[in-house]
Amino acid sequence: MEKAYVRSLFDSIAYRYDLLNHLLSGGIDLYWRRSAIQHLSSLQPKKILDVATGTADFALATLRLHPEEVIGVDISEAMLAIGRKKIASKNIQTRITLETGEAEKLRFENDTFDAAIVAFGARNFEHLELGLSEMKRVLRNGGKLVVLEFSKPKHFPFKQFYFFYFKHILPVIGKLLSKNNEAYQYLPDTVMKFPEGDEFLRILQNIGFTHVQHESLTFGIATIYTGIK
Repeated sequence: MEKAYVRSLFDSIAYRYDLLNHLLSGGIDLYWRRSAIQHLSSLQPKKILDVATGTADFALATLRLHPEEVIGVDISEAMLAIGRKKIASKNIQTRITLETGEAEKLRFENDTFDAAIVAFGARNFEHLELGLSEMKRVLRNGGKLVVLEFSKPKHFPFKQFYFFYFKHILPVIGKLLSKNNEAYQYLPDTVMKFPEGDEFLRILQNIGFTHVQHESLTFGIATIYTGIK
């Protein structure tokens, strides 16, 4: 997906992004993030990189692990501005910092972070393999990747209900609340095209991650993927 288009799209819906996420997932996205962060609990990472951090919800969720430093990067300055307000309201600017950055061109040195995470952002990478390779590069040896992403339910009748909701209802609600004609048509489109399950694990293996695993959430609506450098 072209980066300039994605940036402008998320800039335009930033002010309603959190509300829409919570409404459209029934609040389940909060549970999904907590579940994903639990995959880092045994590692107890001190330095965490959150790629495509958006409004910083995933970065904030990592605080339950008591890291020393969390850095979030995103291409949308409007989304980052909202994230910074959340961080300032909690007075935790010394623990979480946000900056403009692209997944495919991370500014950090090799072997910098204990964990690299991304929630609902991998499908927006302009070049998926390159973005994931960059996340691996900045991880230390033994560091862990956690990817939380939408996926497609497989079983009747939830599969049929979900596809109808995702293709016909979600874009209408998103359009009404965000005043953006494209944003919530874009969301279903990217989910439908994203490699998932074993296919995504093969991508991680090809990049060089080991011990790759995935965990399906809520009837397969979302999936957590993990790998070790």
